[in-house]
Amino acid sequence: MKTYIYALLLVLITSGITQERLKYQKPPQEILDLVDVELAPRVMFDSDYTMMITLQRDAFKSIDELSQPELRLAGLRINPRTSIGSRIRTYHTIMIKDLKDATSAPREVTGLPANARLANFSLSPDEKKLAMTNTTAESVELWLVHLKKATAIKLTDLKINATMGDVINWFENSKALLVKAIPEDRKPLIDTGIAVPKGPIISTSDGKKAQNRTYQDLLKNGNDEHNFEQISTSELHKVTLRGRSSLWLPGAMVRSVNFSPDGKFVMVKSIGKPFSYLVPYNRFPSKTIIYTDKSKEVALVSDQPLVEDLPKGFMACIDQPREFSWRKDRPATLVYVQALDGGDPANEVDYRDEVFQLEAPFTGQPQYLLKTINRFDGIIWGNDRVAIASDYWWNTRNTKSYLFNPSKPQATAQLVFSRDYQDRYNDPGDFVVRKNKLGSSVLEIDQDNVFLIGDGYTEKGQFPFLDRMALASLKTTRVYTSEYTDKLERIYDFDVEQDRLIVEIESRSDFPNYYSRSLQTNELAQWSQFPNPFESIASVSKEVITYAREDGLELSGTLYLPIGYDRLTKEKMPMIMWAYPREYKDKSSAGQNTQNPNQFTYLWYGSPIYWVTQGYVVLADAAFPIVGEGDQEPNDSFRSQLVANARAAIDAVDQMGYIDRDRIAVGGHSYGAFMVANLLSHSDLFAAGIARSGAYNRTLTPFGFQSEERNYWEAPEVYYTMSPFMHADKMKTPLLLIHGEADNNSGTYPMQSERYFNALKGLGATTRLVMLPKESHGYRARESVLHILWEQHEWLEKYVKGN
Repeated sequence: MKTYIYALLLVLITSGITQERLKYQKPPQEILDLVDVELAPRVMFDSDYTMMITLQRDAFKSIDELSQPELRLAGLRINPRTSIGSRIRTYHTIMIKDLKDATSAPREVTGLPANARLANFSLSPDEKKLAMTNTTAESVELWLVHLKKATAIKLTDLKINATMGDVINWFENSKALLVKAIPEDRKPLIDTGIAVPKGPIISTSDGKKAQNRTYQDLLKNGNDEHNFEQISTSELHKVTLRGRSSLWLPGAMVRSVNFSPDGKFVMVKSIGKPFSYLVPYNRFPSKTIIYTDKSKEVALVSDQPLVEDLPKGFMACIDQPREFSWRKDRPATLVYVQALDGGDPANEVDYRDEVFQLEAPFTGQPQYLLKTINRFDGIIWGNDRVAIASDYWWNTRNTKSYLFNPSKPQATAQLVFSRDYQDRYNDPGDFVVRKNKLGSSVLEIDQDNVFLIGDGYTEKGQFPFLDRMALASLKTTRVYTSEYTDKLERIYDFDVEQDRLIVEIESRSDFPNYYSRSLQTNELAQWSQFPNPFESIASVSKEVITYAREDGLELSGTLYLPIGYDRLTKEKMPMIMWAYPREYKDKSSAGQNTQNPNQFTYLWYGSPIYWVTQGYVVLADAAFPIVGEGDQEPNDSFRSQLVANARAAIDAVDQMGYIDRDRIAVGGHSYGAFMVANLLSHSDLFAAGIARSGAYNRTLTPFGFQSEERNYWEAPEVYYTMSPFMHADKMKTPLLLIHGEADNNSGTYPMQSERYFNALKGLGATTRLVMLPKESHGYRARESVLHILWEQHEWLEKYVKGN
């Protein structure tokens, strides 16, 4: 082994790398026409469904926008000039539609700034106003929309600090806002590119294990620490609707701001020191303090230290009170969680977590509420008698729901559900919530019944449903089931007072639109009319196919035939298969089909469906389950299951008579890219591959990756066997590698593709590496998107269709 590695390194060092200078290219016109479309807007509703707000954005940023200054600090990516996330999604147009009059036309909000870049939307408690930020070339501004008038105004000249989100919070009376602002005495940022070092950078270990994942954008030196402190420090200001601003809280590294349901208290969580070079800011020391709405400090409820050394495992947590939140059905009661296993999933205990509440003024003894068998996951509050808690345990994929009485914590909580959360066929759905008098979302309770909305996946197809559950017996009764077989009806909400469902209805050629469905008459009232932006492929043949793996596991995929394909002559065409591996702990869940042929055919930058315009069969979302039952982990047989999944998919489409087995490509993004490299290294099923933004050497992620909990030293053979880099000498199939040079995803460092390419080139493989300037794990600039589509098209034409 050592001789082989030395020889490989020698080859890499002595081999040259051919660089190709190329300007941004564009794909064929048929693909370009599908990229340059107007997107449907984002939709917001008021709580009574009397108003619909739509937010319109551009599909892509420009490469000029991505080239603006950017600081990458402690897991944040910030534009230092404006103090907002450098890659956030912004909107430019707001429309308002009156749902009480279904025939009325939407009104466009007037008064917005030219070239608006709107974000951080926040609806007022009385739902009459909408606050938001607008980003200019130099700062972030605070803006307000009067919804009835459909007019917008800039509220204040304060420079808003939007670096860590939670920017805007409303006072309970809807007459003022609490916002994060940049302190006037902020110190200048240090240009780390030209700063002269004052000494070496030293890290130490005190002998405690700190098995952290490979986070990116971490702090690296004292200059980074200075810059992080400056950009994360905010003053809290109270701003009235007349634009008057007053300092509410002096500068601090404020993470989050949360008003109590009655608006009389504010919970502020702030970051402290020391900072860390190993973990992102959400694991830095923090303090959680309760203030009155007049900014008077009431109580320090949490003082958490730096968290660098959690126990091993996805279910590990801190051994301190955590997850502080407000009880939503009461005016001002805090809720928090304490681990009973020391935060270590390796400890065997009957209950993992314990939940407490603490009433105002937050200085008394906390009151016990309940214990959870698995790790606590949340509570849906109802009233003083009814609440539903949930937990989960990743290692077994188990989740439980509990019905309990908050006023009688001594009473045993009733187990409502205990199930495999990957089992979609038996998913009971999500509980319906409503807005209560305090303006918070709580359980919808009607005559001692609660309601559940489910996706409705079954062996025979998808049929979304509404169930009613009796709290006394926990028995469910089916209220409504969607019966469409040529459309997909998603249930968005249930309005008990109006006895109606809020639904989205779509088909493979009809864009999803919103409707109100009366449960009494079954009549539909259409609320939106978003057109299909992809009309040129509206008639493309689309079907969900099912097939079996060699071990009998049922698989599925969505099959698209080329535009104009003649099913009678059945010419054998080239095929693109696109997939993403997913881990399971049992075969029954892994074999479930959750694809719906009636789902709208939506194209995005990473979609393979564009190539139906170029004469390719496309098998999208091909199921690639990796199953590890009992004591076996999924990754113990990762490679063999990958190949079995691919072979089963190809056999299924081949038996239908559509494809030429010698002209098949496989593609994937992120973990899908990792899949592609493994498939090409360990099978001869494909003519070419496309791998975007992947990781290929698992020794560079030694403390776990994806769903692998074991570290490298515990399972070296798994890491070695699964790493395409270690098997670069087996690559005999042309592979296109694409990666954003500013990838921020844990584990998928750009050097993963660079080093893998060097290995492949050094060993004589046919490969091409495309590094996208300024792009992260997903690609945002129009220029980049068009270019990767061109790269993929050229690769497919040369190595697949050209075979």
